[in-house]
Amino acid sequence: MNLNIAVTDDLETCFSLRHQVFVVEQGVPADMEQDALDDAATHLLAVQDGIPVGAARIVFNGDTAKIGRVCVLPSTRGTGLGAKLIEAAVETAQARPRTAKAKLGAQLHAIGFYEKLGFTAFGPVYDDAGIDHRDMVLDFT
Repeated sequence: MNLNIAVTDDLETCFSLRHQVFVVEQGVPADMEQDALDDAATHLLAVQDGIPVGAARIVFNGDTAKIGRVCVLPSTRGTGLGAKLIEAAVETAQARPRTAKAKLGAQLHAIGFYEKLGFTAFGPVYDDAGIDHRDMVLDFT
C-alpha cells in the first residue's frame, strides 16, 4: 500500500471527496459544504495507491489553525488513514510560524478518535449542519 498525504491545489478532487462523505453519506446540505473559507484554506489530499481517499483543510487565523472538512472514504475507514490525515494536518499547522494550537469541531462519535491524537474537548455541544459537534483543541506548546 502506497499512501501519500500532502498539501494540494487540487480542490476539485477535495470537493468531490467531501461531497461524497458529507452531502451524500451524512446528509449535509450541499450549499453548506463548501464556503468562502475554502479560497484561503490550506488543503490536504490523501492518495492511496493512486486513488484519492481522504481530504482535510486548515484555516489559519492568528495563532490558531482550524482543521476542518476532514473526510475519509468508507472503504478506507478503520485503516489508520484518518489518524494519518490529522497528523499531517497538525504537522502542516505546526510548520507555520506563530501557530500555537490546532482547533477543530468534532462530531460527537469522533471525540474519542481525536482524544487519542492529543486533542481535548471543551465547550458545549452544538449543531453544525444538523450534526452534533463539540470543539476540541491541541496546544503546540
